Amino acid sequence: MPRKLLKRFIPDHESVRKHPHLRWLARFLEDPYLFHLNRRSVSGAFAAGLFWAMLPVPLQMLGAALTAILVRINLPLSVALVWVTNPITMPPAFYFNYLVGTWILGQPEGVGEFQVSLEWIGSRLDTIWGPLFLGSFVVGALAGLLGYIGIRAFWRWRVIDNYRKRRNRRQPSSINGSGPA
Repeated sequence: MPRKLLKRFIPDHESVRKHPHLRWLARFLEDPYLFHLNRRSVSGAFAAGLFWAMLPVPLQMLGAALTAILVRINLPLSVALVWVTNPITMPPAFYFNYLVGTWILGQPEGVGEFQVSLEWIGSRLDTIWGPLFLGSFVVGALAGLLGYIGIRAFWRWRVIDNYRKRRNRRQPSSINGSGPA
């Protein structure tokens, strides 16, 4: 089951609550459900984490954490998934979001030569912010939805696959002669 794989990488409830830098958040982290690994909490964490990852806002991890606390989904996983957009993947992801926004609004791209620099973004922010945020919201919502559905389907497939394997191990084999004739 995916739970075994995820447990290796996700901290447990007590270690996060007692972490010296997070002690001031202990009352928000008291809900043990924020650390459960079940189909609902993991798929919800994927939805929240992927949604926040696509938004071009500062403190994406804080947004994912607040969403996890409010909706009671897996907190460490939702925060970790925000790093899908990291300093390496952020420029192409946000440029794609901008293109989606211009397509939805029916606007021409109109940014000229694209450059990956804060100066260039600052000089073009007045023309790109609308399509960028609209495209980011739409792409984030779609990524979250696809992540949610994908994890639910993968989890269900693994549960059914494990059930079939257990059932096959329990049934006596007719090859060695111990089965019914």
